[in-house]
Amino acid sequence: MRSDWHVYGQANLRFPYLRVGGSAVTHPALAPPLAIERYRILEPHLVDSVTLADIARGSSVSERTLQRWLARYRSEGLSGLARISRADRGRLHLPDHLVRLARDLAIKRPRPPISAIHRKVQELAVAEGHRPPSYPAVARVVRAIPASQIAVASNPAAYRDEHELLHRREAAASNEMWQADHTVLDILVLDDDGAPERPWLTVVLDDHSRAIAGYFLTLDAPSALNTALALRQAIWRKPNPEWIVSGIPEQLYVDNGSDFISDHIEQACIALKIRLIHSLPGRPRGRGKIERVFRTINDMFLPDLPGHTIAGKPLSAPALTLDELRTRFEAFVCNVYHRRSHGGTGEPPITRWQKGGFLPAMPDSLEQLDMLLVHVPKPRKVLRDGIRLMGRRYVEPTLAAFVGEQVEAIYDPRDLTEIHVYHQGRFVCRALSPEHVGHPSLRAIQHARRSARERDKQALANTEAFDGDQEDTASQPITYRGLRLYAADD
Repeated sequence: MRSDWHVYGQANLRFPYLRVGGSAVTHPALAPPLAIERYRILEPHLVDSVTLADIARGSSVSERTLQRWLARYRSEGLSGLARISRADRGRLHLPDHLVRLARDLAIKRPRPPISAIHRKVQELAVAEGHRPPSYPAVARVVRAIPASQIAVASNPAAYRDEHELLHRREAAASNEMWQADHTVLDILVLDDDGAPERPWLTVVLDDHSRAIAGYFLTLDAPSALNTALALRQAIWRKPNPEWIVSGIPEQLYVDNGSDFISDHIEQACIALKIRLIHSLPGRPRGRGKIERVFRTINDMFLPDLPGHTIAGKPLSAPALTLDELRTRFEAFVCNVYHRRSHGGTGEPPITRWQKGGFLPAMPDSLEQLDMLLVHVPKPRKVLRDGIRLMGRRYVEPTLAAFVGEQVEAIYDPRDLTEIHVYHQGRFVCRALSPEHVGHPSLRAIQHARRSARERDKQALANTEAFDGDQEDTASQPITYRGLRLYAADD
């Protein structure tokens, strides 16, 4: 007949929540491996009533030890079979003030080495007549200090990054928040001269769905223009009908790179009514989503392409141009990334983005989007030979009436053949660079100059007649306004 303890022994394994002898039963999954090993030795006695003497004869454990294990198991459950720690384990054989000194030195910034802490503690102990502590004793004091306590006292930034509990925020709907960032790709492509270079990729990511809203590939380093062009492609409708992600986001979350904090990006976001949010310096919270996209691109897209590099060394000869890389990247985004189930959301990004059937907010036209996002305004003074901008000269007969005036020259960095000129917020004209085939002729310039001169003379005559001033102005020098192309073409 089995004893009541045997019944309890079986109940311990079947019902870990039972209490035996006033102690909570340890769940087997939480028990130390040594306790499980000892239970297996006792199991024939608990289950099949094999005597402890028989178990001792068939194992290397004495019967007295088995009796001690059995008594502890019956009183404490599996936890009683674990190794018993020494009663003085963890106790420091040092005076309390020496322990405090070692701990105070250990949390200083910069933290001194343990050997320096040991010397100071040893000197104080000898001076006070105590037995000098050994190096291992002081090292145990220092190493027993939790890393979180050291960080909070000596390095707040490390404590924040390694020990603070984070709240992982995620946008509740598509186009509620976009993220943008740059990375240099692990691949070599051929530039216009056939030289291999690593391209830069700018990605705009929808936070809610993880869908890629837009991108920009270039051989140039990150800039405000690259960011603006990536946003332009993200907001406007794509030529590929399968890439439906578009619209104006409510928020744009970026880091503190020089391109993201530029006035141009800020002004464009204000015009498009996008709330621009920068991560705190040194605290890139929430940036892991776009970093994961970059890792996916490096792991799934680039390895199959010629010119792929690992640790800066190409595995094959580069053969793709930048345009060919763009074509392949768009195919990867539409056919692979957007249709593959995302590990974080459990859904394909394109499916999650279009859930709910919402209608994205769109600008009125692509021209308006370019004007707000891509075109860059620069204040300039109209000189006698036109407007100087980006090392070029821009001429238009209409500018003859504005020589000496401050104007706003708005240009498209992708095409410097023309600029749009505004005066006091009003559109004046479209000026071309003389290198452009459609630049104005000399005859048109001369005619515009004469017209502006006559207009100024008439305005001056009307002013003198109104004031009744009959002063002879023949001896006064006359300043003529107008565009001058050559020194002697009057």
